[in-house]
Amino acid sequence: MSRKSGIWVFGYGSLMWRPGFRHDEAAHAVIHGVHRSLCVYSFEHRGTKQHPGLVLGLDTGGWCEGMAFYVPPAHVHETLGYLRRREQMRNVYRAVWKPVSFIGDPHREVHALSFVVNRNHSQYAGRLPYEKQEWLVRRSTGRSGRNIEYVVNTAQHLRECGIHDGRLEALLRRFGRHSQR
Repeated sequence: MSRKSGIWVFGYGSLMWRPGFRHDEAAHAVIHGVHRSLCVYSFEHRGTKQHPGLVLGLDTGGWCEGMAFYVPPAHVHETLGYLRRREQMRNVYRAVWKPVSFIGDPHREVHALSFVVNRNHSQYAGRLPYEKQEWLVRRSTGRSGRNIEYVVNTAQHLRECGIHDGRLEALLRRFGRHSQR
């Protein structure tokens, strides 16, 4: 990548509604080969070492709807530094370039910087049963707040973006059946 070219960044969670970097274009997009999953233990923001929470990661297999952001050349260096601090502080995520296509224009494809979970990292939770996810999410609170608020807010933001995530919606239904407010 030269400093004369811009880059695309794929967001699947909070990057979608709070990217935190300058971009000239944002488009509803899909990435193949990975899916959105509550597969990362949170020891700081949504839990602690004693009571880990769960946060999203892009895990292998399937596909994921999200947003693709075009970062113009003048802001690439600054954006890469910001994303390194935001997404790779503990090396739970690997920065990879993956093909992304655009919803509504499937013949348009770009390579976007994407943050895929590192399955060899100690914080990788894998695909946990809903019962275990619910238990972890309900009991956990970290520096950024309650884990259940993170999950509920994420699902709400996804809906606002026109994205249905069946796994998150199934977990929310469990919260409704077993409410604890």
